[in-house]
Amino acid sequence: MTGRVIVVGSVNIDLVVTIARLPAPGETVTGGRFERHHGGKGGNQAVAAARLGARASFVGAVGSDDLGAAARDALAVEGVDVSELAVLDAEPTGVALILVDADGENSIAVAGGANAALTAERAGAALRRLATGRGDVVLVGHEIPTAVARAALALGRAAGATTILNPAPAAGLDRATLSLADIVTPNEGELATLLEAGSIGASAVLVSLGARGARLEADGGSTAIAALPVAAVDTVGAGDTLNGALAASLAQGRTLLASATRAVAAASLAVTRAGAREGMPTADQLDAALD
Repeated sequence: MTGRVIVVGSVNIDLVVTIARLPAPGETVTGGRFERHHGGKGGNQAVAAARLGARASFVGAVGSDDLGAAARDALAVEGVDVSELAVLDAEPTGVALILVDADGENSIAVAGGANAALTAERAGAALRRLATGRGDVVLVGHEIPTAVARAALALGRAAGATTILNPAPAAGLDRATLSLADIVTPNEGELATLLEAGSIGASAVLVSLGARGARLEADGGSTAIAALPVAAVDTVGAGDTLNGALAASLAQGRTLLASATRAVAAASLAVTRAGAREGMPTADQLDAALD
C-alpha cells in the first residue's frame, strides 16, 4: 500500500475580485467581478493530493463559524480526512482577499484567524494520532506559526516520513527549521529571501518558476522542468497544486524527478481555470496531459 500525504497548514475562504489591472497603492479600480472560493495553501495542497489519488489528511484549524463549517465540508467532499482539523471557538476562520488581473496575475492579503492560533502541541498530537510513519509524506506550509511548522517537520522526520516544506511566506524561517525538510519548495522570490538568511539546508530544492516551469536542485545537480504550454486564466493555487502533486507522487512511490515532473504538469493545468482549486487536475487528466 502506498503512503499518505499529511498536510499541516492553513485553510481559508478566498474572497476574489477579478479586475482589469491590479491597483497601485492608494488607487481604487472599479468594474471588478466577485467570487468566493475555498482556499488556504494547506487546504489547497491537500485537495490537490487527493484529486491525484493520494490518501490525504489535513492538520490545521478553523473557527466555529459558518466559514469554518464550509471549509471543513469542502475538504471532506474532496476525500480529505478532516479528523484532525480543529475547531476553535475563540478565533475566526482564516480569510484571503485576492485581486486577479486580466493576465491572471494576483495580489493577496491574508487574515490568518484560526490558522495563526494553531499550536505545536496540537499539531504534534494530531500527527501522533494519525500514526505518521515510513512511506508517508508530511507536507508543511508556513501560513501557520513557525514553531508549529518546525514541530511538524521534526515529528515527520522522526517518524521516518518524507518531509516537504513549502516556505510561503519565507520570512522568519531559519536554517534549523529548513534543515528538517527533505525537500523545500520555494518560488523565486521566496528562494531569494531564504538565501539572504543563509543556506537552505535541505537535500533537495524544487524552485517554481511560473510559466517557465521549475528547477529541481538535488544530488549536486540542477534539472530544468518545463511547464506545459497552456493559456493562463488564473495563477492562484498553481504553487499549491505543485506542492500537493509533488507530495502525492512521492507517496505513491515515484522518484523525486518523476514526482517533480508530474507536479509541474499539474500546476500548468491548474492555471487554466479561475479559482485556487477549480483547475486542479485528477490523476486521469494529468496522465492524459503528460501522454
